[in-house]
Amino acid sequence: MNVSEPQTADPGAQQAWTQRPERSNRTMLRFISWISLRLGRAPARFILAGISLYFLTFSPAAKAASRTYLRRVLGREPGLADLFRHFHSFASTVHDRIFLLNGRFDLFEIEVHGKAVIDEVLATGRGAFLMGAHMGSFEVVRAIGRNQPGLKVAMVMYEANARKLNAALAAINPAAMQEIIPLGQIDSMMRVQASLDDGVALGMLGDRTLSGDPTLRLPFLGADAGFPLGPMRLAAMLKRPVLFMSGLYLGGNRYAIHFERLADFSTLERSARDAAIRTAIEAYAAGLERHCRAAPYNWFNFFDFWRPKDTA
Repeated sequence: MNVSEPQTADPGAQQAWTQRPERSNRTMLRFISWISLRLGRAPARFILAGISLYFLTFSPAAKAASRTYLRRVLGREPGLADLFRHFHSFASTVHDRIFLLNGRFDLFEIEVHGKAVIDEVLATGRGAFLMGAHMGSFEVVRAIGRNQPGLKVAMVMYEANARKLNAALAAINPAAMQEIIPLGQIDSMMRVQASLDDGVALGMLGDRTLSGDPTLRLPFLGADAGFPLGPMRLAAMLKRPVLFMSGLYLGGNRYAIHFERLADFSTLERSARDAAIRTAIEAYAAGLERHCRAAPYNWFNFFDFWRPKDTA
């Protein structure tokens, strides 16, 4: 199910996420998808406990990172039940991707908070950026876009990660691949601009960086952590509004989507750009912390997020 084993042994663990080895492959993913779609969501969920126990037992780096994060967000020492719940929440969102990508929206109860916010922003016809995180499920947000007339949602991501996600999507539903714009290609910026001009809401994830990318260190769950400047710089350069977005997994078949205002760069003067970007990232970090505390088992960065990238 495209579940990767995080590695944190090398310097700059946050920047090493693009080099993680994949535990699964297309054949296995197609098999799991085939089984799940034929058995149905509820019967197929029996595999999730096994996957969660596997990583809890055989992935010491991911287990250590989960413990570090949960200790901060829960304000206490997490037990094995907490670690299992963290891994199980992750496995659940990945498994649900199979059904969401195949149009089985009827299987889920999805609450939408802040719908008026995104409706108002997109009514201008200039598009917007949805700044998310590795939290809950972005797929459930895209599902709302595919199921609601007038709301178009696509994803903008680093090329290396886009290749991995496209491989997974190809095994589940190849039609979903057209909703991803990889950065780093010759026509990337043209595609981003064209999508925005077409009124598309473009999702980006603001809680991981590539090696060498500039970051802004900000307080997050009790200690400073590095947040990438790139996503917010892109939004500022293209002078578009930015919303915080999360699709939280609430257990069972329930999800809650949240949209909140972060920034509006539409009329931003170049001289004020740096300050506006910093303010927007500060708001993003604060929003992410608030959602982590509200739904602590939904954040899926299984590496030491607080480790400085130049630490050996």
